[in-house]
Amino acid sequence: VQLQASGGGLVQAGGSLRLSCAASGRTFSTYAMNWFRQAPGKEREFVAAVRWSAGSTYYADSVKGRFTISRDNAKNTVYLQMNSLKPEDTAVYYCAASMSGADYDYWGQGTQVTVSS
Repeated sequence: VQLQASGGGLVQAGGSLRLSCAASGRTFSTYAMNWFRQAPGKEREFVAAVRWSAGSTYYADSVKGRFTISRDNAKNTVYLQMNSLKPEDTAVYYCAASMSGADYDYWGQGTQVTVSS
């Protein structure tokens, strides 16, 4: 499975961005798609996840109510709509595919999100 993340950029606080992660390869066995982020000097942290077949969604408390994860099964793409962005959301955002639910098996290359105050 190959993952290609895109959509990052520079935005002012309060603004919005939509990230995309396009999957290719053996995507039919994907259990869930996830977004993580890593800010400078910090550990990578979970942001959101979506179950590929059921569509169930999960969020970190820090983004709940502001971010929305969704997927387009036909396009093998997962999205992260980010609203009301804050400077603390600044990070490199990564998408990751879970094939069994027990691990994060494949990772995209990351896309930079910078929120200015």
